[in-house]
Amino acid sequence: MSARVNLRELVRNSDRILSSILIGQLCDPKIVEICGMSGHFDIVWFDQEHCGLTVSQIEQAARAARAVGVPSFVRLYAQNHTDVMRPLEAGSDGIMAAMVKSAEETRKIVEWARFYPQGMRGINGSGVDGKFGGYASRDEYYEEANRRAFVAIQIETAEALAEVKQIAEVPGVDMLFVGPADLSQALGIPGQFDNPKLWDAIQRVASACESAGVPWSALAVGKPMGEKFLELGCRFLTHSVDVWLVRSGLDELARTWNPMLGRDR
Repeated sequence: MSARVNLRELVRNSDRILSSILIGQLCDPKIVEICGMSGHFDIVWFDQEHCGLTVSQIEQAARAARAVGVPSFVRLYAQNHTDVMRPLEAGSDGIMAAMVKSAEETRKIVEWARFYPQGMRGINGSGVDGKFGGYASRDEYYEEANRRAFVAIQIETAEALAEVKQIAEVPGVDMLFVGPADLSQALGIPGQFDNPKLWDAIQRVASACESAGVPWSALAVGKPMGEKFLELGCRFLTHSVDVWLVRSGLDELARTWNPMLGRDR
């Protein structure tokens, strides 16, 4: 396990743009392996928020990611310490909390993700992150888990946007993440990705992160959006989703073969 990439260090110290993919509807170890082996992605993340992934699914997907040398984290709706703790015990490198509304809520999420003195995560050690009880000492386990447990916070609510500076400054936050679809909805302009109101909000996130010395990331819906994110200082870009890859592949097959097969589409 010592040879694993430390996601916290990768995100904070990267001197290049990081590429990632969201895996949710098609979450399967083989999909994770295919994406990792392709060499196109530095990070994979799993969508428990929208897809209701089980702990077993997360465990299998995280194991596949480790096998191909790619770090992973889980997006979830963090309502209590168990929500945060279980993906970490299942072997993911971290969590990303969705629909966060305040700095106070953020502090609780960090507390649930880390052991004392950084937090008050529930102690177990019998999961994969604890080497199934194989650490030489409890202290070694606590220190290693705290060194690795990545915590990201999504900025996608009006309340979080109002407190974005305070959220970025919460000790233990490793990254803020912009979800443009939900953020646009929170601003009253759902799906209007070219609306200046949305980009003013994203600039606020970028400025808060720059001030706090925290990186930020985003999900790009198309190349033009991705280019704008990079112009604003984003260094960690999610540009692919599992179902997007499948649909893109189907469209490419249609372009290649349909003329020969006499099909219009």
